[in-house]
Amino acid sequence: MALALITGAARANSIAAGIAPRLVADGWGVVTSDLDDADYPCDLSTPTGPGELVTSVTSDRGTISALILSHAHDVESGILTTTADSFDVHVAVNARASLLLIAAFARQAPPGGGAIVALTSDHTTGNLPYGASKGALDRIVISAARELGPQGISANVVNPGPIDTGWMDDDLRAALTPAHPLGRLGTPADIAAVVSFLVSEEGRWVSGQLINTDGGFSARF
Repeated sequence: MALALITGAARANSIAAGIAPRLVADGWGVVTSDLDDADYPCDLSTPTGPGELVTSVTSDRGTISALILSHAHDVESGILTTTADSFDVHVAVNARASLLLIAAFARQAPPGGGAIVALTSDHTTGNLPYGASKGALDRIVISAARELGPQGISANVVNPGPIDTGWMDDDLRAALTPAHPLGRLGTPADIAAVVSFLVSEEGRWVSGQLINTDGGFSARF
């Protein structure tokens, strides 16, 4: 049974928590990681945390064939209110940890290769450190598609748009729903279906892409 590692899966209604059961239904072995309440608690803000996580998982469960990066640090602030320390933490968790996880994953990947999928966001104004660090993540993953392709590893970024995982209030739901051409907000299950395809043998021909999987939300621009 091929093994998938999903980061950022602590909250029960998160996107990552929605991806896990879909992959299990597809026949994957799944392990999850987060600061707590996951199979493998790990602090990804440290330089050593990502490598230690991959080492722990491979020691306990064997080779990882799919890496799904759904972890994120997000404290909203703008140009005038973002501190250096806050910016550094966002970059450490959202960008640096992802780079180190991808590198550790590639070093242990099975002979036939594997798949990387990272969750991103285009949120920037008013949420600068989060958006900037996610922009760095995008570049890292697309670079991974080129650098790791010869190993048979695909790498893609998925932008899910606004997903109702419990952070929206009724007013925000009412405002966002009409902006979706399909007439509803996205759910973790919608994103799980896309990830399921991208990590499958059939889906791994797709690589090096930033894919808007948002029900047409981004088409309004």
